Amino acid sequence: MRLNFRAMDKSVYIPDYAYDAAPDHGETVEVANGVNWLRMPLPFKLDHINLWLLDDSDEDSEGWAIVDTGIARDEVKAAWERIFDSHFTKAKPLKRVIVTHFHPDHMGLAGWLTRRFDVPLWMPREEWTQSRMSSLDTGENFRATARRFYHAAGFDDEMMTAAKARGGRYAKSVSRVPGSFIRIQDGDRLRIGGRSWRTIIGKGHAPEHACFHCEELGVLISGDQVLPKISPNISVWPQEPEADPLALFLESLDLYRDLGPHTLVLPSHNLPFRGLDARLDDLRDHHAERLEFTLTVTANPVTGVEVLRQLFKRELDSHQLFFAIGETLAHLHYLMGQGKIRRRVGVDGIHLFESY
Repeated sequence: MRLNFRAMDKSVYIPDYAYDAAPDHGETVEVANGVNWLRMPLPFKLDHINLWLLDDSDEDSEGWAIVDTGIARDEVKAAWERIFDSHFTKAKPLKRVIVTHFHPDHMGLAGWLTRRFDVPLWMPREEWTQSRMSSLDTGENFRATARRFYHAAGFDDEMMTAAKARGGRYAKSVSRVPGSFIRIQDGDRLRIGGRSWRTIIGKGHAPEHACFHCEELGVLISGDQVLPKISPNISVWPQEPEADPLALFLESLDLYRDLGPHTLVLPSHNLPFRGLDARLDDLRDHHAERLEFTLTVTANPVTGVEVLRQLFKRELDSHQLFFAIGETLAHLHYLMGQGKIRRRVGVDGIHLFESY
Protein backbone atom coordinates (compact mmCIF):
# COMPACT_ATOMS: atom_id res chain seq x y z
CA MET A 1 0.00 0.00 0.00
CA ARG A 2 1.25 3.46 -0.89
CA LEU A 3 0.25 6.69 0.80
CA ASN A 4 0.35 10.07 -0.88
CA PHE A 5 2.39 11.96 1.71
CA ARG A 6 1.50 15.37 0.26
CA ALA A 7 -2.25 15.01 -0.19
CA MET A 8 -3.36 15.23 3.42
CA ASP A 9 -6.33 17.08 4.85
CA LYS A 10 -4.89 19.21 7.65
CA SER A 11 -8.27 19.89 9.24
CA VAL A 12 -8.53 18.86 12.88
CA TYR A 13 -10.62 15.75 13.51
CA ILE A 14 -13.03 16.05 16.45
CA PRO A 15 -14.64 12.79 17.64
CA ASP A 16 -18.44 12.69 17.51
CA TYR A 17 -18.94 11.14 20.92
CA ALA A 18 -22.29 9.52 21.65
CA TYR A 19 -21.84 9.88 25.42
CA ASP A 20 -20.43 12.54 27.73
CA ALA A 21 -19.17 10.21 30.45
CA ALA A 22 -18.36 6.57 31.15
CA PRO A 23 -19.96 4.26 33.72
CA ASP A 24 -18.25 3.81 37.07
CA HIS A 25 -16.24 0.65 37.62
CA GLY A 26 -18.62 -2.20 38.33
CA GLU A 27 -21.58 -0.39 36.76
CA THR A 28 -23.16 -0.74 33.31
CA VAL A 29 -24.82 1.52 30.75
CA GLU A 30 -26.99 0.07 27.98
CA VAL A 31 -25.77 1.60 24.70
CA ALA A 32 -27.99 -0.47 22.38
CA ASN A 33 -30.68 -3.09 22.88
CA GLY A 34 -28.99 -5.85 24.87
CA VAL A 35 -25.52 -4.25 24.67
CA ASN A 36 -24.10 -3.01 27.99
CA TRP A 37 -20.98 -0.91 28.46
CA LEU A 38 -18.59 -1.56 31.36
CA ARG A 39 -15.41 0.28 32.23
CA MET A 40 -12.54 -1.28 34.18
CA PRO A 41 -9.32 0.27 35.56
CA LEU A 42 -5.83 -0.09 34.08
CA PRO A 43 -2.59 0.65 36.01
CA PHE A 44 -1.15 2.83 33.24
CA LYS A 45 -1.39 6.39 31.99
CA LEU A 46 -4.18 5.08 29.74
CA ASP A 47 -6.11 4.20 32.87
CA HIS A 48 -9.19 2.35 31.62
CA ILE A 49 -10.61 -0.20 29.22
CA ASN A 50 -14.16 -0.53 27.94
CA LEU A 51 -15.72 -4.00 28.05
CA TRP A 52 -19.07 -5.21 26.78
CA LEU A 53 -21.74 -7.36 28.36
CA LEU A 54 -24.19 -8.67 25.76
CA ASP A 55 -27.56 -10.25 26.37
CA ASP A 56 -27.07 -13.74 24.92
CA SER A 57 -30.61 -14.99 25.43
CA ASP A 58 -32.36 -16.94 22.68
CA GLU A 59 -35.41 -19.15 22.31
CA ASP A 60 -33.65 -22.00 24.09
CA SER A 61 -32.08 -20.26 27.09
CA GLU A 62 -31.25 -16.95 28.71
CA GLY A 63 -27.75 -15.78 29.44
CA TRP A 64 -24.90 -13.34 28.92
CA ALA A 65 -21.79 -13.04 26.76
CA ILE A 66 -18.75 -10.99 27.79
CA VAL A 67 -16.60 -9.29 25.16
CA ASP A 68 -13.09 -8.67 26.59
CA THR A 69 -12.23 -9.11 30.24
CA GLY A 70 -9.81 -6.55 31.70
CA ILE A 71 -6.32 -7.02 33.09
CA ALA A 72 -5.67 -9.59 35.83
CA ARG A 73 -5.68 -7.43 38.95
CA ASP A 74 -7.63 -7.64 42.20
CA GLU A 75 -9.44 -4.33 41.67
CA VAL A 76 -10.73 -5.53 38.29
CA LYS A 77 -11.94 -8.79 39.82
CA ALA A 78 -13.72 -6.77 42.52
CA ALA A 79 -15.48 -4.70 39.86
CA TRP A 80 -16.52 -7.89 38.07
CA GLU A 81 -17.95 -9.24 41.33
CA ARG A 82 -20.32 -6.27 41.41
CA ILE A 83 -21.40 -7.10 37.86
CA PHE A 84 -21.98 -10.74 38.83
CA ASP A 85 -24.17 -9.66 41.74
CA SER A 86 -26.24 -7.24 39.67
CA HIS A 87 -26.65 -9.21 36.42
CA PHE A 88 -25.88 -12.93 36.68
CA THR A 89 -28.53 -15.28 38.05
CA LYS A 90 -29.11 -19.01 37.99
CA ALA A 91 -31.78 -18.44 35.34
CA LYS A 92 -29.57 -16.05 33.35
CA PRO A 93 -25.92 -17.08 33.73
CA LEU A 94 -22.78 -16.30 31.78
CA LYS A 95 -22.74 -18.45 28.63
CA ARG A 96 -19.41 -17.54 27.00
CA VAL A 97 -16.40 -15.22 27.02
CA ILE A 98 -15.35 -13.58 23.75
CA VAL A 99 -11.93 -11.93 23.39
CA THR A 100 -10.99 -9.57 20.56
CA HIS A 101 -7.21 -10.05 20.84
CA PHE A 102 -4.46 -11.31 23.12
CA HIS A 103 -3.29 -8.09 24.81
CA PRO A 104 -3.53 -8.40 28.61
CA ASP A 105 -6.13 -5.69 29.14
CA HIS A 106 -8.45 -7.72 26.89
CA MET A 107 -7.35 -11.29 27.66
CA GLY A 108 -6.26 -10.83 31.27
CA LEU A 109 -9.20 -12.38 33.11
CA ALA A 110 -10.43 -14.73 30.38
CA GLY A 111 -9.05 -17.77 32.17
CA TRP A 112 -10.47 -16.65 35.53
CA LEU A 113 -13.92 -16.06 34.05
CA THR A 114 -14.12 -19.23 31.97
CA ARG A 115 -13.01 -21.43 34.89
CA ARG A 116 -15.25 -19.72 37.41
CA PHE A 117 -18.39 -20.13 35.31
CA ASP A 118 -17.33 -23.22 33.33
CA VAL A 119 -17.96 -21.53 29.98
CA PRO A 120 -16.06 -21.59 26.68
CA LEU A 121 -13.60 -19.01 25.41
CA TRP A 122 -14.20 -17.69 21.89
CA MET A 123 -11.37 -15.89 20.06
CA PRO A 124 -9.24 -15.96 16.88
CA ARG A 125 -6.66 -18.75 16.74
CA GLU A 126 -3.62 -16.51 16.24
CA GLU A 127 -4.65 -14.45 19.26
CA TRP A 128 -5.11 -17.51 21.49
CA THR A 129 -1.78 -18.93 20.32
CA GLN A 130 0.02 -15.65 20.94
CA SER A 131 -1.51 -15.43 24.42
CA ARG A 132 -0.44 -18.97 25.31
CA MET A 133 3.08 -18.40 24.01
CA SER A 134 3.48 -15.01 25.67
CA SER A 135 2.29 -16.33 29.03
CA LEU A 136 4.86 -19.13 28.92
CA ASP A 137 7.78 -17.30 27.28
CA THR A 138 9.45 -15.95 30.40
CA GLY A 139 12.85 -17.66 30.30
CA GLU A 140 16.34 -16.69 29.26
CA ASN A 141 15.71 -17.37 25.56
CA PHE A 142 13.06 -14.65 25.49
CA ARG A 143 15.24 -12.22 27.46
CA ALA A 144 18.15 -12.80 25.10
CA THR A 145 15.89 -12.21 22.08
CA ALA A 146 14.65 -8.97 23.61
CA ARG A 147 18.19 -7.78 24.42
CA ARG A 148 19.33 -8.29 20.83
CA PHE A 149 16.25 -6.52 19.48
CA TYR A 150 16.51 -3.45 21.70
CA HIS A 151 20.28 -3.23 21.30
CA ALA A 152 19.80 -3.12 17.52
CA ALA A 153 17.26 -0.32 18.02
CA GLY A 154 19.88 1.77 19.82
CA PHE A 155 18.92 1.38 23.49
CA ASP A 156 21.41 2.87 25.96
CA ASP A 157 22.32 1.22 29.28
CA GLU A 158 19.41 2.78 31.18
CA MET A 159 16.93 1.66 28.54
CA MET A 160 18.40 -1.85 28.50
CA THR A 161 17.93 -2.05 32.27
CA ALA A 162 14.25 -1.23 31.76
CA ALA A 163 14.06 -3.90 29.05
CA LYS A 164 15.48 -6.55 31.39
CA ALA A 165 12.93 -5.61 34.06
CA ARG A 166 10.06 -6.37 31.66
CA GLY A 167 10.73 -10.11 31.63
CA GLY A 168 7.54 -12.09 32.16
CA ARG A 169 5.38 -8.97 32.15
CA TYR A 170 2.63 -10.58 30.08
CA ALA A 171 2.38 -13.64 32.33
CA LYS A 172 1.98 -11.37 35.36
CA SER A 173 -0.93 -9.54 33.70
CA VAL A 174 -3.11 -12.50 32.70
CA SER A 175 -4.77 -15.34 34.56
CA ARG A 176 -3.87 -18.85 33.40
CA VAL A 177 -4.74 -19.00 29.70
CA PRO A 178 -7.41 -21.62 28.92
CA GLY A 179 -6.08 -24.74 27.25
CA SER A 180 -8.88 -24.80 24.68
CA PHE A 181 -11.02 -22.30 22.81
CA ILE A 182 -13.64 -21.95 20.07
CA ARG A 183 -12.12 -20.37 17.00
CA ILE A 184 -13.46 -17.13 15.50
CA GLN A 185 -12.55 -16.37 11.87
CA ASP A 186 -13.04 -13.44 9.52
CA GLY A 187 -16.57 -13.41 8.17
CA ASP A 188 -18.01 -15.62 10.89
CA ARG A 189 -21.48 -14.59 11.98
CA LEU A 190 -21.91 -15.09 15.70
CA ARG A 191 -25.46 -15.48 16.96
CA ILE A 192 -25.57 -13.49 20.18
CA GLY A 193 -28.94 -12.87 21.77
CA GLY A 194 -30.73 -13.90 18.59
CA ARG A 195 -28.84 -11.32 16.52
CA SER A 196 -26.12 -11.77 13.92
CA TRP A 197 -22.71 -10.23 14.62
CA ARG A 198 -20.30 -10.37 11.67
CA THR A 199 -16.64 -10.87 12.53
CA ILE A 200 -14.21 -8.47 10.84
CA ILE A 201 -10.56 -9.39 11.36
CA GLY A 202 -8.18 -6.44 11.35
CA LYS A 203 -4.40 -6.60 11.54
CA GLY A 204 -1.48 -4.46 12.58
CA HIS A 205 -2.34 -3.78 16.21
CA ALA A 206 -2.50 -7.51 16.89
CA PRO A 207 -2.07 -10.57 14.66
CA GLU A 208 -5.78 -11.32 14.14
CA HIS A 209 -7.84 -8.68 15.94
CA ALA A 210 -11.58 -9.46 15.91
CA CYS A 211 -14.18 -6.69 15.58
CA PHE A 212 -17.90 -7.45 15.60
CA HIS A 213 -20.59 -5.65 13.58
CA CYS A 214 -24.32 -6.02 14.16
CA GLU A 215 -26.15 -4.54 11.20
CA GLU A 216 -29.53 -4.84 12.95
CA LEU A 217 -28.37 -2.66 15.84
CA GLY A 218 -26.02 -0.46 13.81
CA VAL A 219 -23.18 -1.23 16.24
CA LEU A 220 -19.49 -2.05 15.76
CA ILE A 221 -17.43 -3.41 18.66
CA SER A 222 -14.09 -2.14 17.40
CA GLY A 223 -11.74 -3.15 20.21
CA ASP A 224 -8.39 -1.40 19.75
CA GLN A 225 -8.54 -1.51 15.96
CA VAL A 226 -10.41 1.81 15.66
CA LEU A 227 -10.26 4.25 18.58
CA PRO A 228 -11.84 7.73 18.58
CA LYS A 229 -8.99 9.82 19.98
CA ILE A 230 -5.68 8.01 20.22
CA SER A 231 -4.08 6.08 17.40
CA PRO A 232 -3.94 2.32 18.09
CA ASN A 233 -0.42 1.24 18.89
CA ILE A 234 1.13 -0.33 15.80
CA SER A 235 4.45 -1.84 16.84
CA VAL A 236 7.30 -4.12 15.88
CA TRP A 237 8.17 -6.49 18.75
CA PRO A 238 11.18 -8.73 19.49
CA GLN A 239 9.28 -11.91 18.57
CA GLU A 240 8.93 -10.76 14.93
CA PRO A 241 11.72 -8.22 14.38
CA GLU A 242 11.24 -7.86 10.61
CA ALA A 243 7.46 -7.34 10.68
CA ASP A 244 5.67 -4.55 8.79
CA PRO A 245 2.55 -4.11 10.95
CA LEU A 246 1.76 -0.60 9.72
CA ALA A 247 1.18 -1.88 6.18
CA LEU A 248 -1.25 -4.46 7.59
CA PHE A 249 -3.03 -1.85 9.70
CA LEU A 250 -3.49 0.61 6.83
CA GLU A 251 -4.86 -2.14 4.61
CA SER A 252 -7.29 -3.14 7.37
CA LEU A 253 -8.83 0.34 7.60
CA ASP A 254 -10.76 -0.25 4.39
CA LEU A 255 -12.57 -3.21 5.97
CA TYR A 256 -14.74 -0.79 7.96
CA ARG A 257 -15.55 1.63 5.13
CA ASP A 258 -18.96 0.27 4.24
CA LEU A 259 -20.47 0.29 7.73
CA GLY A 260 -21.84 3.81 7.43
CA PRO A 261 -21.37 7.13 9.28
CA HIS A 262 -24.24 6.47 11.70
CA THR A 263 -22.76 3.24 13.05
CA LEU A 264 -22.25 3.42 16.80
CA VAL A 265 -18.61 2.44 17.34
CA LEU A 266 -17.79 0.83 20.68
CA PRO A 267 -14.02 1.20 21.22
CA SER A 268 -11.88 -0.25 23.98
CA HIS A 269 -10.68 3.18 25.09
CA ASN A 270 -12.29 6.63 25.34
CA LEU A 271 -16.03 6.93 24.61
CA PRO A 272 -18.43 5.38 22.07
CA PHE A 273 -18.66 7.51 18.94
CA ARG A 274 -20.13 7.93 15.47
CA GLY A 275 -18.58 9.17 12.24
CA LEU A 276 -16.52 6.08 11.46
CA ASP A 277 -15.41 7.09 7.96
CA ALA A 278 -14.11 10.45 9.20
CA ARG A 279 -12.07 8.68 11.85
CA LEU A 280 -10.66 6.22 9.32
CA ASP A 281 -9.57 9.15 7.16
CA ASP A 282 -8.01 10.82 10.18
CA LEU A 283 -6.04 7.70 11.11
CA ARG A 284 -4.73 7.40 7.58
CA ASP A 285 -3.73 11.08 7.55
CA HIS A 286 -2.07 10.74 10.94
CA HIS A 287 0.20 7.95 9.74
CA ALA A 288 0.92 9.70 6.45
CA GLU A 289 2.09 12.73 8.42
CA ARG A 290 4.25 10.60 10.73
CA LEU A 291 5.77 8.82 7.74
CA GLU A 292 6.59 12.09 6.03
CA PHE A 293 8.24 13.37 9.20
CA THR A 294 10.18 10.12 9.57
CA LEU A 295 11.62 10.63 6.09
CA THR A 296 12.96 14.04 7.10
CA VAL A 297 14.46 12.65 10.31
CA THR A 298 16.32 9.95 8.39
CA ALA A 299 17.99 12.30 5.90
CA ASN A 300 21.23 11.18 7.58
CA PRO A 301 21.88 7.75 9.15
CA VAL A 302 20.12 7.46 12.52
CA THR A 303 19.21 4.75 15.01
CA GLY A 304 15.71 3.75 15.94
CA VAL A 305 16.05 5.52 19.30
CA GLU A 306 17.19 8.71 17.58
CA VAL A 307 14.08 8.64 15.41
CA LEU A 308 11.94 7.92 18.48
CA ARG A 309 13.22 11.06 20.19
CA GLN A 310 12.07 13.14 17.23
CA LEU A 311 8.67 11.45 16.90
CA PHE A 312 7.92 11.52 20.64
CA LYS A 313 8.99 14.84 22.09
CA ARG A 314 7.29 14.27 25.45
CA GLU A 315 8.85 12.44 28.36
CA LEU A 316 8.05 8.71 28.27
CA ASP A 317 7.76 6.42 31.27
CA SER A 318 9.24 2.92 31.09
CA HIS A 319 5.91 1.44 29.96
CA GLN A 320 5.43 3.99 27.18
CA LEU A 321 9.03 3.61 25.99
CA PHE A 322 8.47 0.13 24.59
CA PHE A 323 5.31 1.08 22.75
CA ALA A 324 7.10 4.14 21.36
CA ILE A 325 10.13 2.26 20.03
CA GLY A 326 7.84 -0.41 18.57
CA GLU A 327 5.78 2.24 16.82
CA THR A 328 8.90 4.04 15.60
CA LEU A 329 10.22 0.82 14.06
CA ALA A 330 6.83 0.17 12.49
CA HIS A 331 7.08 3.45 10.58
CA LEU A 332 10.68 2.77 9.60
CA HIS A 333 9.85 -0.74 8.39
CA TYR A 334 6.90 0.55 6.37
CA LEU A 335 9.16 3.04 4.61
CA MET A 336 11.71 0.30 4.00
CA GLY A 337 8.98 -1.77 2.39
CA GLN A 338 8.07 1.18 0.18
CA GLY A 339 11.69 1.57 -0.93
CA LYS A 340 12.09 4.98 0.71
CA ILE A 341 14.50 4.04 3.50
CA ARG A 342 17.43 1.65 3.65
CA ARG A 343 18.88 -0.01 6.74
CA ARG A 344 22.40 -1.14 7.46
CA VAL A 345 24.00 -2.71 10.50
CA GLY A 346 26.82 -0.83 12.19
CA VAL A 347 29.94 -2.52 13.55
CA ASP A 348 28.35 -2.44 17.02
CA GLY A 349 25.27 -4.29 15.81
CA ILE A 350 23.04 -1.21 15.95
CA HIS A 351 20.74 -0.61 12.97
CA LEU A 352 21.09 2.66 11.08
CA PHE A 353 18.28 4.00 8.90
CA GLU A 354 18.66 6.48 6.05
CA SER A 355 16.16 7.80 3.52
CA TYR A 356 17.05 7.93 -0.18
